[in-house]
Amino acid sequence: MAENFKEAVLYEPLDDKKVRCNLCNWRCIIKDGDLGHCQVRKNIGGKLYSLNYHKLCSANPDPIEKKPLFHFQPGSRSFSIAAPGCNFQCAFCQNWQISQMALDEGQIDGQSITPARIVDFAIKAGCKSMAYTYTEPTVFMEFAAECGKIAKQKGLANVFVSNGFMTKEALDFAADWLDGINVDLKSFSEYYYKNLCKAKLKPVLETIEYIAKHTKIWMEITTLVVPGQNDSDEELKQIADFLVNTCGPDVPWHVSRFYPQYKYTETPPTPGTTLQRAYDIAKSAGLRYVYIGNLPSAKAENTYCPKCQHLLIEREGYYITKNEIKNSGCDNCGEKIAGFKLNG
Repeated sequence: MAENFKEAVLYEPLDDKKVRCNLCNWRCIIKDGDLGHCQVRKNIGGKLYSLNYHKLCSANPDPIEKKPLFHFQPGSRSFSIAAPGCNFQCAFCQNWQISQMALDEGQIDGQSITPARIVDFAIKAGCKSMAYTYTEPTVFMEFAAECGKIAKQKGLANVFVSNGFMTKEALDFAADWLDGINVDLKSFSEYYYKNLCKAKLKPVLETIEYIAKHTKIWMEITTLVVPGQNDSDEELKQIADFLVNTCGPDVPWHVSRFYPQYKYTETPPTPGTTLQRAYDIAKSAGLRYVYIGNLPSAKAENTYCPKCQHLLIEREGYYITKNEIKNSGCDNCGEKIAGFKLNG
């Protein structure tokens, strides 16, 4: 049976054919024959295997802005792939059909395709990067790593869209080929993480700090603002203050509109006034680049120079209609704009 699967990275053998997985902060100790918390890693005879390797469940060229990454090769396309599985169980997951496939359906379905072919597809589609997204890239790290290394050799960048629950070892493992990441900071409350995501907050905060202080990976943060759950002034200010103090004022923060999904369908969409309040709190805390997401026609989707307020990047939805950044700076006053390959 094991010959059908890919041996996992970042695990250690223990006594009695047990293993410890060190990819994410659950650090599961898995008995022979058992699955990890993510349901896509299995101990077979004292070795840990990835069950979702070569099981591609989504592959699409997307605007990089859809990740969202607004300060990373703006206006470019990113070839976005996913394999089934997740180490969270968010009640409002918009991709639950694939992220919770193993848990809800007891199976792992996907198309078998080689990393080299995927990268070729990305190049033919005119993409400048590969994005590992839709589910949680940490739980398909083996496949992401093989794609990422080939993509890097071919001149493409690589980005993760992640819940931020990976270990420091996982970040170090990916450091040579991972260029950007959007981390989903869902709340500043352990209660929220425990009850709505079946997860923990503290490791996510530690991941954000580690990326900011110990890697060269470009990072942006997204918070889905859920009415009645994480939308108080106090909590929004806690998040904004944490980002300023930990990452610095240049980290982009996307405050995104909630829509009813999956098991969380009784709560209405986030009012635009709530998102504007979050935006104002973030700017008052000192964040220079704050964006409102999932709200059509929001002017806060644009990028402005933090010094002279000149409009630099104008967006309509996921698409750019203007990019006036020159030499990574404002074309009006010369202020340097934070990001990865920003020039228009």
